[in-house]
Amino acid sequence: MDYDSVADELYALRPEEFTAARASAVASARTAGDRELAERIRTLRKPSLAAWVSNLLVRSSPGEVGPLLRLGEGLRQAHQDLDGTQLRELSRRQHALIRALSLRARQLAKEAGHPIGEIVQREVENTLHAVLADPEAARTWAGGRLAKPLSAAVGFPVTAEGARPRRPEPPPPPAPAPSPSRPGKKESEQRRRRLAQAREDAEVAERELRELQDEADAAGRAVTQAKQQVDGLQRRVEELTGELEQVRGEHQQARFAERAARERARTADRRAREAGRKATTAAARLERLTSPSSDV
Repeated sequence: MDYDSVADELYALRPEEFTAARASAVASARTAGDRELAERIRTLRKPSLAAWVSNLLVRSSPGEVGPLLRLGEGLRQAHQDLDGTQLRELSRRQHALIRALSLRARQLAKEAGHPIGEIVQREVENTLHAVLADPEAARTWAGGRLAKPLSAAVGFPVTAEGARPRRPEPPPPPAPAPSPSRPGKKESEQRRRRLAQAREDAEVAERELRELQDEADAAGRAVTQAKQQVDGLQRRVEELTGELEQVRGEHQQARFAERAARERARTADRRAREAGRKATTAAARLERLTSPSSDV
């Protein structure tokens, strides 16, 4: 029993299961004599609904973690180096990816039995914005142990269509050198490499976004087909239930008729035996009366 495995297990649970499971883990650690571990487990906070949904997204879609983190690295660098046109292009991809992931999270929450509303979904989106903007937030999110949603207060500056982003302050002029040099060429080459990496990460994230959307569409179609099948089977169940009730009624009536017939048969048999005895008695009497000795 160790802290990381317990924490991973707790934050993978549904919110309503967290408190009881934490208490059980604390008790187990104390029973094992590890008071320090018990105290660390006790301090783990129950996740809010938005934090739980964010953790669920990380655990259910691990393939999205790496691309999103790389996109964040590229975007953070891009905000320092790119011009307005390139920055707006990456920002549009960023917003599309975040929206798609928040919708995916909403679908996962619904499938897990906790549908969320717009407020919680916005908190999930703010968390994803923070992941892209802040490397520390990115590491925290990727661990899948959020207790509360992350804040995007520290993030990228807003870049609207037609507006130019605030450029970084120009660096101070270089100190005079004894021989002429060309630092601008080296800096330009680094910028091109960072730009190429950011574009590559954005394209990877966009491809995976399309794959996720295709999977979501396919899942939606499968849900529709399954619902149609369930509805058809439900109608069939209702029809068969009606037929079963009718057959049960007929069966009950047949049993009543059978018991009545058996009773009539027993009554008729008893009366027949009585009539047989009477007939035998009458025949014997008649025989005595008609025999020659009866005249003497």
